[in-house]
Amino acid sequence: MPLQSHRHERCALARPPDLLSALPLRREHRCMPRRPATRRAPTLIVLAGLPGVGKSTIARRLARRRAAVWLRVDVVEAALLAAGFSRSFETGLAAYVVARDLARDHLALGRDIVIDAVNGVEEARRMWRDLASAAGVPRRVVEIVLADRAEHRRRIERRGSATPPLPAVSWPEVVAREYLPWTEPVLTLDGSRTPEANVRRIVAYCDAPAPRARGRRR
Repeated sequence: MPLQSHRHERCALARPPDLLSALPLRREHRCMPRRPATRRAPTLIVLAGLPGVGKSTIARRLARRRAAVWLRVDVVEAALLAAGFSRSFETGLAAYVVARDLARDHLALGRDIVIDAVNGVEEARRMWRDLASAAGVPRRVVEIVLADRAEHRRRIERRGSATPPLPAVSWPEVVAREYLPWTEPVLTLDGSRTPEANVRRIVAYCDAPAPRARGRRR
């Protein structure tokens, strides 16, 4: 598939819808190791949002703040391309699967996880729900948006390739990319705010009791 494949840019996990079900979680880590009563359970923190909204900047600082493992899906796919694989649906899928399996192993060690990916479609979102359920850990979803469309475009056009050898994403590709509304509780943050301000909001959200009602918080 060509690097400029529109289908690939929309989302590596959009088709086929049942392929992820053929890649089940390994079961040896379903039971988390016993922890001292004073230590909190690890948290699976899932960042979502279109390219260029500031996810990775926030993820890096959040991981440092919580001593968490930062897993950026684009880094995994870039490594596959650097190893000689041609970019395709399969390399995009493999990047998510590798991130999932690494997250599972680090959760079993008691480490917080920060997932950094677009997570624009249900197949991707279900992957993280299933992982949190299998590992018996809380999951928090944080959506980063950039309401200022002109600023979003400026960011995309000046940043180049964020993860070579992955090609730089173009503004038309961002506009056309499939990104579904969330139907579960998420914390929605404005990417135009300072990263530190957003990290503080995320830390408070993760440490608060789990949200119960549907909807968004800003």
